[in-house]
Amino acid sequence: MNLIFRMLYVYLCSFFKPTLAIEKSKNALHLLVLPNDIDINLHMNNGRYLTICDLTRIDMFIRTGLAKTMLKKKWIPVISEHTMNYKRPLKLFQRYQVLMEIAGWDDRSFQMVHSFVVDGQVIAQGTSNGVIVGSHRVIPPVEVLQAIDLARTNP
Repeated sequence: MNLIFRMLYVYLCSFFKPTLAIEKSKNALHLLVLPNDIDINLHMNNGRYLTICDLTRIDMFIRTGLAKTMLKKKWIPVISEHTMNYKRPLKLFQRYQVLMEIAGWDDRSFQMVHSFVVDGQVIAQGTSNGVIVGSHRVIPPVEVLQAIDLARTNP
């Protein structure tokens, strides 16, 4: 519940940003380390990085049209694997940028890269594999891309 306002903020802002093509697309969020992001060491909790990565995906889903397609087809996104490498901590009230890129896909999943950046320096970077699930099966990325293209040409 503690991220609901940040999620609503990202959700609303995404509608006013330019649309993106899902193929090799990149997006960025500009955020601030809030008191509910920190742990006992007074830096951003390692689990919070993963949650912030979720926010970048929400932004991407909306801006590429994937969110609309998923709602229409009753598909859901699922992260099947995520790794994170931490280089430096993010301190309380520090401003940072999170960059997300769809690096590619195979016959089953999309591969994404999430970079946490301060003053042009990557301070943490994660990779994730995500799948789209519908009707008790994984939807191949090629089928997802076709559905998004079809939705764009037939609104």
